[in-house]
Order: sequence, then C-alpha cells, then structure tokens
Amino acid sequence: SDAPAAAQEFVLICDDPDAPMGTWVHWVIYAIPAGRNSLPEAVPLVPAWEAGIKQGKNDFGRFGYGGPLPPPGKPHRYFFTLYALDKFMGFAPGMTRKAVLKAIEGHVLDKAQLMGTYKR
Repeated sequence: SDAPAAAQEFVLICDDPDAPMGTWVHWVIYAIPAGRNSLPEAVPLVPAWEAGIKQGKNDFGRFGYGGPLPPPGKPHRYFFTLYALDKFMGFAPGMTRKAVLKAIEGHVLDKAQLMGTYKR
C-alpha cells in the first residue's frame, strides 16, 4: 500500500546478512507491475512468470525463492526489501542481486523493508 504514484515497477530482494560467508541472497524478483500489491504463496521456481514478472538467480544457483536454512545456533535476520522504480527496467531473467541493485541506481522512488528472524 501507499506506493509512489509514479512507480512503474517493483523489485523485491530477500537476503540474509548473517550468513557465515557473507550476505546470502534468497530471492530476486523483478518486473513486478506497479499496480500489483501482493504475490501468492509458492511463486513458481521459473525464470519468467505471469504478467511478465521475472526472477533472478539466488545464491542457491536457482530461480525463485530459497527459504531460510541457517546453521544451528544464533538466529539469522532475513530482509525483504521492496523497491519502487520510476520506470520499467526491461531486465531479462537471471540477474543477480548485485546486478539489479547496480542497474536500479537513480531509479528508486522509495523502498520498504520487512525483517524477520529464523534459527535452527
């Protein structure tokens, strides 16, 4: 809710900065139409999906969302960051978090973030 009126596309990235080898990317999804205000459970693990929505590669080496799997011990933080962009970027499927963040520089109208924790 309350997305900027000028938003053309959303990008959603989920990552875990507490992973032992540095930030671990769990999900990169983009080309989400600005009028969309939700995603269903179990988004398919495919490069491109309904309405032109595309997914990048996560650090598991796959398309789609890879759930939390921290080593036993201290809880890990999982950040879901939603970016509202001022234009439709036209990205192909398979982009990495790093490439997406670099490409959207200067096009982010606003962002929102949700953080959850999980431990085994």
